[in-house]
Amino acid sequence: MRGSTRASGTTEVSVDSSLIDAAPAAPAASRMGWLDQAWAFARAKPLGAAGALIIVAMLLVAALAQPLAPYDPYQPDYAAQFSRPAADHWLGTDEFGRDILSRIMYGARIALFVGFAASFAGCSIGGLLGVLSAYCGGTVDLLLERVMDVLLAFPQLILALAVASILGPAVPNVVIAVAIPIIPRAARVVRATTLSVKENQYVEAAHGLGASHYRVVRQHLLPNVFAPYLIMLTAQLGTAILAEAALSYLGLGAAEPTPSWGLMLSGSAPSYAEKAPWIGLFPGIAISLAVFGFSLFGDSLRDALDPKLRGK
Repeated sequence: MRGSTRASGTTEVSVDSSLIDAAPAAPAASRMGWLDQAWAFARAKPLGAAGALIIVAMLLVAALAQPLAPYDPYQPDYAAQFSRPAADHWLGTDEFGRDILSRIMYGARIALFVGFAASFAGCSIGGLLGVLSAYCGGTVDLLLERVMDVLLAFPQLILALAVASILGPAVPNVVIAVAIPIIPRAARVVRATTLSVKENQYVEAAHGLGASHYRVVRQHLLPNVFAPYLIMLTAQLGTAILAEAALSYLGLGAAEPTPSWGLMLSGSAPSYAEKAPWIGLFPGIAISLAVFGFSLFGDSLRDALDPKLRGK
């Protein structure tokens, strides 16, 4: 039966049953799967897709470092000291005969761990402080913002260096030292968004209906500040990896014989720059690629999530 007829007084209305059956399926068909969204993002932002590929490659290398590494990154081989890049050692060896490729693979674990842990901790704490500062206002906002001003007065690396020198050289201490300078930057961005969101009518309506402060923050404020929080998280990942490398280079990060990219650049790398330039060259390339990949992906993600830049 193609359609049905419904009588109302003297008027008959014909309704097509196929349209009724197809109506609920229309919204479901319009939803894009995550693969379709990823493909659309790659087509719209090819540089961001390239950065995402670099990040995925780093994650795979870090996760599969043990089966992929051709040598033990800790085991010295004095018979192979300063070996040039060749078939036996693709990226050469250092002054202890340790394979540089293996140490770079294992070093990706420390770089990613410090980068993700410090960025997540710093952006999460800063985001919560930003929401609290904007929502409470008054004295709370004044005190928190003055603390953020004090932290922002120091350059990011200098503040991380001061904290690391107090805590001592260790990977967990590096996470804390790198996370603290991220807190005020994330707090400022999230606070600005929260100030705009809390003036909307649905927030006032929630207050009028007797919703608690916790419910308003959890259901109305936090979901609306997630986009800038995510942008700050991805943007600070490259900075955190670079800060970890700088602290390790200065002797305040990982200690020997831990395979850390920054640690590989210090010590013998400057001393043997002319005799064995590959000792410092390849770890430097690894750091540059990591920062480059996270920067590309973070910028593209910001453009994709920002409605003002999405059309461009």
